[in-house]
Amino acid sequence: MDIEEFYDADPRRRESAEVEFGREWSDARGGRTELSWVADTGELYAMAEPSEPVFMDPIGDTRVPELPTELVTVEVLGTIPDRARVDELLAGWESQMGRPNSLQWVRDQLSAAR
Repeated sequence: MDIEEFYDADPRRRESAEVEFGREWSDARGGRTELSWVADTGELYAMAEPSEPVFMDPIGDTRVPELPTELVTVEVLGTIPDRARVDELLAGWESQMGRPNSLQWVRDQLSAAR
């Protein structure tokens, strides 16, 4: 689902505090992914953006065009009811994030906790 569909599907998501666990996760294809947890729903989700082109404007500044929201996709990886449990499951995430297909590490952590 895209990011707007994600937030529209449950009004608690828009109002909730979110905890970000980094923006440099990668999926199996090497795409960049962010990882966040929604406090009010307990959802841990990955948000993927396509690689955006960077261009030089006439003044020489680099610019990134604005992405349509339908290109920003969300995958709910699991539901974890409280922050302490999220922190426990993702302990050491900073050292895992930069590895290839690092999002699989998150999936493995969630599977092992079941």
